[in-house]
Amino acid sequence: MATETANGYIADIIHGLGLPLLVLAMLAMMMIPLPPLALDVLFTFNISLSLGILLTTVYVKRPLDFGVFPTILLVVTLLRLALNIASTRVVLLNGHTGTSAAGKVIEAFGEFVVGGNYAVGLVIFAILVIINFVVVTKGAGRVSEVSARFTLDAMPGKQMAIDADLNAGVIDQDEARTRREEIGQEADFYGSMDGSSKFVRGDAVAGILILFINIVGGLIIGTSQHDLTLSNAVHNYTLLTIGDGLVAQIPSLLLSTAVAIIVTRVSRSQDMRQQISSQLFNDPRTLIVTGAIVGILGLIPGMPNFAFLSLAAVCAFSAMRLVKKKKKPPPEPAVRNVDPDSVLPDLSWQDVDPVDLVGLEVGYRLIPLVDSQRNGPLVGRIKGVRKKLTEELGFLVSPVHIRDNLDLPPNAYRISLAGVAIGESEVHIDKDLAINPGQVFGKVDGIATEDPAFGLEAYWIDASQREEAQMLGYTVVDPATVVATHLSQLLLTNAHELMGHEECQQLMDRLASASPKLVEELTPKLLPMSVITRVLQNLLEENIPLRNIRKIAETLAEHGSRSQDPDVLSAAVRVALGRSIVHNVAGTRPELPVLTLEPELERILNESAQEGGQVGLEPAMVERLHQSLTDRAQSQEVAGEPAVLLVAPQIRPWMSRMMRNIRNLHVLAYNEVPDDKRIQMIAAVS
Repeated sequence: MATETANGYIADIIHGLGLPLLVLAMLAMMMIPLPPLALDVLFTFNISLSLGILLTTVYVKRPLDFGVFPTILLVVTLLRLALNIASTRVVLLNGHTGTSAAGKVIEAFGEFVVGGNYAVGLVIFAILVIINFVVVTKGAGRVSEVSARFTLDAMPGKQMAIDADLNAGVIDQDEARTRREEIGQEADFYGSMDGSSKFVRGDAVAGILILFINIVGGLIIGTSQHDLTLSNAVHNYTLLTIGDGLVAQIPSLLLSTAVAIIVTRVSRSQDMRQQISSQLFNDPRTLIVTGAIVGILGLIPGMPNFAFLSLAAVCAFSAMRLVKKKKKPPPEPAVRNVDPDSVLPDLSWQDVDPVDLVGLEVGYRLIPLVDSQRNGPLVGRIKGVRKKLTEELGFLVSPVHIRDNLDLPPNAYRISLAGVAIGESEVHIDKDLAINPGQVFGKVDGIATEDPAFGLEAYWIDASQREEAQMLGYTVVDPATVVATHLSQLLLTNAHELMGHEECQQLMDRLASASPKLVEELTPKLLPMSVITRVLQNLLEENIPLRNIRKIAETLAEHGSRSQDPDVLSAAVRVALGRSIVHNVAGTRPELPVLTLEPELERILNESAQEGGQVGLEPAMVERLHQSLTDRAQSQEVAGEPAVLLVAPQIRPWMSRMMRNIRNLHVLAYNEVPDDKRIQMIAAVS
C-alpha cells in the first residue's frame, strides 16, 4: 500500500512538470544557441501546434468548452517569440555562410516560397502583417472587448433567470449552482480573452520590429565582420530574415484567426460546421438567387464561362434538394374505421368524469411541449413546480391534468382550478421570451407582450437573439418555463383552494404517526375535520405555509374547547406562528419597519367593528384608505423595505381582506409580533 501511494505521488509530480519544463525550455532557447536541426523541429512543431489550436476552435461545441484557450495562447505566443530570438541569434552568427545557416525550414520559406527573391519576400511579409495586424488582430481585439463588457453587463439578468427557474421549480439547487458557476466561468473566459488578444496584437508588432532589426543587424555584421559585399550581405541576411519572419507570421496568423473565431462564436452546443449549415444554407432562396446571378455572369462573352456556369449548376442542384426536403409532406394521420352496426353501450356512473382540481389546456401548436413521447419539456417543468410548491406550502399539491383543446387559439393555453379558468395566455413555441426585469441597456426587436406570471414588459424574440437580449439585461426564458412559472404563480396565489378535506385528512394522518395523542385529542373530540380544514384554508389564503403543522394542531387543541369559529381559531394560530410570519416578511433584521393607522382613523375602525371582525365604512372612505396604503407600499418597495401595516387584532381580518390586492402589503396584528422584535415606525396612514 505504501509503495502504491509513493508511486502515485511520484506520478502526480511527473505529470505536473509539463508546463514548468516548457517554460524552462523557452528560457533556454533565449539563452543557449540552438543547432539548425533543433530549429527545424521546433518551427515545424510550432506550425503544427497553431494549426491544431485553430481546428479546435472550429470543432469545439461552445467557446466555454475551450476555457484554457487564453492560457494556451499566452504560452504559444511566448514559444514563438523564444524561437524568434533563437533563430535571430543563428542568423546573425552564421548568416555569412549562406541561406541554409538557420536550418532547412527557414531556407525553404526564404528560397522556395518567395522564389529566392527578397523583394517578393518583403511584399509577401508586408501583406501577411497587414492581414494579421490590421484586419484579424484588430477586429478580434474589438470583439473581445465588447464581448467581455456585455457579458459582465448581462450577468444580473442571467442570475435573475436562474432564480426565476429555481423559484418556479423548473430546476433544483444543484442545477442552479451549476448554472451560476457556468455564468462566472463565462465572464472569466471573455475577460481573459480580452487580455489575451493584446498578446496577439503585441506579437504582430514584435514580428515587424524583429524583421527590421535582423536586416539592419545582418547587413552591419556581414559587411563589417565577415567582409561580405553589400549585395551578398543583402541576399543572405534578407532571405534568412524573411524566411524567419514568414515561419513566425504563419503560426501568428493561425492563432489570430483562432482568437477571432472563438470570440465571434455563439454559445450554443453546435460546432462551427453545424451552425453554418443550419443558418447560412437553410433558405433555398439564397442559393437560387446566387446561382442565377453567377449563371448570368457565365453567359457574358469573355468571362470564364466554365467556372461560372459550373458553380451556378452546383447552386441550383443544392437549392432543389433543400426545396424537396422542406416540401416533404408530414405523415398522414391514421384513419380509424367505425363500424356502423356497432351498438353504443348503456351509460353508467363511470361515464361521469369528475372535475379536475388543477387543469392545463393547450392549443394544438403547443402539443409538442406536453407530449411525453417526444420528451416535451413542459411535463418535467410541471413536476418541478409541484415539488417546489409542496415543499413551500407543506402539503401535497394536486396533480395537473393536461389535455389539448381545439377551441383555444393555436398558441394559447388555459389554467383552470376546479373547472374554472383562472389564467390564460399565449406563447410562441419557436421563440424565447425576453422579460424586462426593470433595468435594461437597450431594446430588442420582437413581438411586444407581457410576462403572464407577473405582468412585466416582455418581447417574444428568435432563439438567435437570446445572447443579445441577455447582454442587454433581459431575463430570457423558453416557452415551457413561461407556462410553468405562470402555473406556479397561480397555484401559489390560490393555494387555499387546493386544500380540501382529503388533503387535511392526509396531513392529520402524517401528524398522527409522529404525535398520535395530539391528533386523538384534537379531532374529532374537540374540532370536526371541516373546521380544521377551514382554518388551514384561512392560513393559506394569508400566504402562511402549513409546514409547522404540529404547532398549528397544538394551538387548535388549546383553543378548540373555547370556540369552534374558524376565524377565531385562525387568529389564534396566527399569534402562535407570529415569529415565523414576521421572519417570512422581514427576515432576520433586528427591527421591523411598520406602517400604522392614525389614532383617529383606528378609533373609527374599532368603533365600527362588528361581530366577526366586520367593519362598516363608507365606500369613499375605504377607497381613500386603499389609495393611501397603496402609495405607502410602493414607497417601501422602491426603498427595498417590506411594507407592513400594524393594526389592532379585531380589525386585522377586515383590513387584510380589503387590502389584499395591494402588492407586497402585509397586514399584521399587534399581538402577532414577537416580544423580542423591535418596532420601527415609518409613517401613520390617514
